[in-house]
Amino acid sequence: MTFGFKKHLQPYAARLISSNALLVMKRQWYESWRKLLKREHQVDVYLRINDPYSYLLVQVLADVERRFDVRLQFKTILNLQQDMYPEEQLWHHNAFIDATHLARLYQLDWPEEAPQDERIRAEQASQLLLQQEAQSLKNQYCDWAAIESVFKNYWFQQALDSLGDSNDSDPNDSESIVHSWKDLLRANELCLAKNGHYMSAMLHYGGEWYWGLDRLDHLERRLLALGQGEATEVFFDKTYAQFCQTKPLTQPDPKHKKLILYFSIRSPYSHLGLQQAVTLAQHYQLSLDVKPILPMIMRGLSVPNTKKMYILHDTKREAQKLGIDYGWVADPLGEGVNRCYSLFKYAQSQGVEIEYLLNYAQAVNAQGVHSDTDEGLKLIVERTGLDWAYAQTLLKQSDRDKQWQGWAEGNRQQMLALGSWGVPTYQYGDLVLWGQDRVGLIEQAILQQA
Repeated sequence: MTFGFKKHLQPYAARLISSNALLVMKRQWYESWRKLLKREHQVDVYLRINDPYSYLLVQVLADVERRFDVRLQFKTILNLQQDMYPEEQLWHHNAFIDATHLARLYQLDWPEEAPQDERIRAEQASQLLLQQEAQSLKNQYCDWAAIESVFKNYWFQQALDSLGDSNDSDPNDSESIVHSWKDLLRANELCLAKNGHYMSAMLHYGGEWYWGLDRLDHLERRLLALGQGEATEVFFDKTYAQFCQTKPLTQPDPKHKKLILYFSIRSPYSHLGLQQAVTLAQHYQLSLDVKPILPMIMRGLSVPNTKKMYILHDTKREAQKLGIDYGWVADPLGEGVNRCYSLFKYAQSQGVEIEYLLNYAQAVNAQGVHSDTDEGLKLIVERTGLDWAYAQTLLKQSDRDKQWQGWAEGNRQQMLALGSWGVPTYQYGDLVLWGQDRVGLIEQAILQQA
């Protein structure tokens, strides 16, 4: 009875927690408190030497600081929270490839090959970053050129031993830093976790988190609204600003007319990725093949609460940016997922599988529909134009879940073979990209081929 009551309240709680009204109140409180204490605008930045996104971020931070007249203070971390990275090796492999695309998009330095993942070298470079961190605290400013040099020499596999020292550094300070560097790293990593996050390349300002180049646009908007600095527009919007703004192609490339999307009905980012994939496919006359896979948590992998909360808030702001409804969430975990996938082949046989998944995703992510109930699922099925009476017979089959678990696992294995670890993953010809943020890069590939 208690579980049922909590489940009933879940969509309303999610809608409240992710609401714009609550966000505005939080920001107003923070700004009032900052003024009362007469504090400057400070953004804390968590950097990890062997994180591709940290290296990209370091290259633009001096410009962000200049444009918005804010103080950036960085913190060095190295050790990841293992429960937050269920597929750590695949994540890092994909991250290097993904960062290559971002570096090209923003014209940043980037190596052709990933450096060897040597723990000793990463620790050595981290100690140099800790020296720079100590200097920045002492001098009240960050020497981003020196910090970037440490990253550049690590990623381009150049010597590290002559880096990280500034002319005015105190040798005693440096000796103390080297002696206790593991304790300092641990303190920074605990600070990251205590403030509610788990990744590197993260910026923390006023109780909100911004990840790498991909979320700098949200920080830019927030600072613009406060009238900070001399900036007048958002710069870090190149992955989506011109999405499907070009004229549709009159003659699509016959060799690349198919877009594949690996998708999970429980993934909030898949909800955004599906709608963008549909828009892209329609605009450029592509066929769209959606391949559902089983959610991580239903495969025995953990998704800690810290990660869940970040994803909720991050998806909400990304959805708003893209003009997609999100926030009134009725989590389909468990029976909701089972029922969704049990009817997928039926929808596919009628040629409406895309509409079915769109309706399902919209219902559970933006309309608070409990898809594990007959009332909720009937609504989704009939919106798609399918026969509810026939759907019920499929749901009652004794081997119902076995039928879809085989092909769902097959889809996941295909995705892993492509080198991607999670959803949403796009495949367009030889181009494989992870994350709903990357659909704009697929559009660029389409236009280049045309």
